[in-house]
This record gives sequence, structure tokens and C-alpha cells, in this order.
Amino acid sequence: MQWKTFTISTTTDAEDFVCGMLLELGIDSVEILDHRQITEEERQAMFIDILPELPDDDGTASVRFYLDEETDERELLEQIRARMREMSEYVSVGEGRITRTDTKDQDWLYNWKQYFKPFAVDDLLIRPTWEQAEDEANYPMVIQIDPGTAFGTGLHETTQLCIRQLRRHVKPADSLFDVGCGSGILGILALKLGAGRVVCMDIDPEAVRSAEENFTVNGLNGAEYDIFCGDLLADDPTAAVQRAGVHCHDVVVSNILAEVICRLAGVVGAHLKERGLWVTSGILYTKEQDVRAAMTENGFEILEVARQNDWVAITAARMSEGQPESKQLGAV
Repeated sequence: MQWKTFTISTTTDAEDFVCGMLLELGIDSVEILDHRQITEEERQAMFIDILPELPDDDGTASVRFYLDEETDERELLEQIRARMREMSEYVSVGEGRITRTDTKDQDWLYNWKQYFKPFAVDDLLIRPTWEQAEDEANYPMVIQIDPGTAFGTGLHETTQLCIRQLRRHVKPADSLFDVGCGSGILGILALKLGAGRVVCMDIDPEAVRSAEENFTVNGLNGAEYDIFCGDLLADDPTAAVQRAGVHCHDVVVSNILAEVICRLAGVVGAHLKERGLWVTSGILYTKEQDVRAAMTENGFEILEVARQNDWVAITAARMSEGQPESKQLGAV
């Protein structure tokens, strides 16, 4: 099978914005190519002994995505060009040129595995299922992950933001609902933190399959979790709502996209206990105010705002009926 390969010439400053824009347009797999040097902290976290030799970082980057032969790309490329023009008003997008090549079907879908090495998020070690870490015994908590084609190795800033928020807020015996679970890494973490019950949901059957395998490889008891394919924003989400549970969770986590989080704000509260917490990320800083507004308009009190590079995580509490909205906004 032939794949149409499109490469956007941009800058390192804009690469996260470009990736976020592509995700919003329904392109859920992107590849970033740049000359950013790996820092000493990153080298130690990823257990790389010898740093790769990279050209000098000139601030340029390429963002690549793939479409199958049957996809008519004309309208999509017009949307991308229009969004790039809008983006140029607040960040340097560089050339913004889009070029096309063709790629034959091969194992490129899994070639990224050679770059996924064990790494740490604070004292939590995350490692691929196919590789051991020499100092694994030094970490109090270890999670094994094979994301397959699902999002969530733990490397991305949005996942790390969620990891740190869950470690701050998940208490023993808590019930957690992961909306858009991807690889399942956040649900696995919750159970390792002592949560009593985890429910994971994703609209992608491949993500559900990946999450099920990752829960198993981490030795978790199947009675402690439920993983299923569903969509709370569907025209008729009845089955998903019934399986996810209503008014029963202490924590909901959503590491998705700002636009989806804004839409979820009207339905997530039904799955939380009073004063239950909603941990969200996948929010570019340019979308932070939109998410804040959607949350407060739908009965949530914003408790914390955490940031990492261009990404934001917001933790909010479901207020009781009739409780006035809080205007206190925290930041960490």
C-alpha cells in the first residue's frame, strides 16, 4: 500500500502548535523532525549513554503526517494552510511550506520503538515492555508500556502533566474514570497509586486493545478495572454512560484536546461525585482561557493550573448544585 506523506516546513517554536492543529483536524499521528539538542537531564532520564550527533539547531523543524491513497487531501490541505496563516499571528511558523512524497507500506509504523527508552518522571520509571532498565530496582514505582498506535508513552508533556496531577490527588480506594485513555498509562498509574477502581474509555478500538494489553503486562487484577470503546459526546451515548457509571467517580482524567475538553465540560460532571476532581491536559496555552470558561460555565471550580513548555493542565472540582462559582484560580 502507498501512503501520501506530507511535510510542513516550520520552526521549533511552532512545532507543538502545528501538531495540535493537525490533531484538531483529525490527523492523530504526526512525526516531528528538528535539530534540538538533547539536554543532560533528558539524557539521564532516557538512559542514553552516548548522545546522537545532530546538526546545529537552526530553529527549523518539519512536521510530517501520512494519508492513505483513498483520502482526498485537497480540502484538508486548504484547512491546514488557513490555520497556519492564523497561527503566524502569534508564533513564527517559518516557511509554512507543505511538500508531498509517497511512502510504501512497511514497518515504519513501529520503527519509533527504537527511540522509546526507559525514562523517569520524578521517581516513577516508565519503560517499554521490550526493554529492561539497569537501575529499575532503584525506583519505587515502575510502569511498563507498549502503546502500539495509541497515544501515551509518558514522554509527551501533556501525559507528564497528568501523571504529576494524579500523583498529587489520587487517594487510596478512589474510583477514577479515564476519558480518552489511549495506551492506558494513566489508569495503570492510578491503580498503582492505590485507587480502588479504574474505568477507561476511548473511541479508538486500537487504543482499547493497547490499554487492555498494558494493564495485563503490569500485573493488574482485572476485577479492578474496566476498559471499553465508547464516546460520551455521541448522539446517543447511553451505553457508554451506563458502563462508565454516573455520580460514582472521585476523579475523571482527560488528556485529549482543548476543543474536546470544552465539549466534555457539559457531560463530565454527571460522572463525578460532589467535589470530585477533573484532571485535564492536552491544552495548548493559547486555549487555556477557553477551557477555563467552559469549566466554570458548567459548574466546576478551578483548583490548579500546571504548565510544562507550551502545554497546560487544569484540575477542577465539581461543585454542588446551587453553589456559586469560585473566582479563585490557582497555578503551580
